[in-house]
Amino acid sequence: MTDADFLTATRTFYDAIAEDYAALFQDELTGRPLERAILAVFAELVVGDGPVADLGCGPGRTTARLAALGLPVFGVDLSESMLAIARRENPGLRFEQGSMLELDLPDGTLAGALSFYSSIHTPVDRLPALFAEFHRVLAPGAPLLVAFQAGDEHRHHDRPFGHPVALTFQRRRPEHIAELLTAAGFTLVSRTVREPDPALDETSQQAFLIVRKPA
Repeated sequence: MTDADFLTATRTFYDAIAEDYAALFQDELTGRPLERAILAVFAELVVGDGPVADLGCGPGRTTARLAALGLPVFGVDLSESMLAIARRENPGLRFEQGSMLELDLPDGTLAGALSFYSSIHTPVDRLPALFAEFHRVLAPGAPLLVAFQAGDEHRHHDRPFGHPVALTFQRRRPEHIAELLTAAGFTLVSRTVREPDPALDETSQQAFLIVRKPA
């Protein structure tokens, strides 16, 4: 699969389900105290007054959370339908359309970045390029938070909410992602894995890696 193929598939999928997805996960962080705590830790690790990017921001819920924590954050996403919701719900924040693999940002300009469940549609052989791009746009000393479902078995969603689209959600082993991030030039700060919560309809562990670009 080429970059154009998986990017088009991802954009088409989220354009189709954007409103349903946003409604289903309206309060997605309310029942996730560990996620809120990790976002707070990430916010404290950001130094300097440069911008922070929420890469693959979707409807902007995590972007808004980081803004509430005092970060000068903006969102980037492939899906214009997701961005329309983000702008509608957060009129004071900036959201841009773009691919995480080719960010329209100068080298070393971000004070921090996060990929909160947004790398899960990137083919495994493109992850080194993705993490190299994250490394390129981050300033020396800046943190990166990567969140994803942990495991080996992928989950395929076909016709979600009745829409004629399909996409595979890829699960990864935390140790593998940590190795790829280290190979991209990052230093590991923390690795957190929590068990699936049946109340949240989860079937896999959730992983959160915080790394830093060396100063």
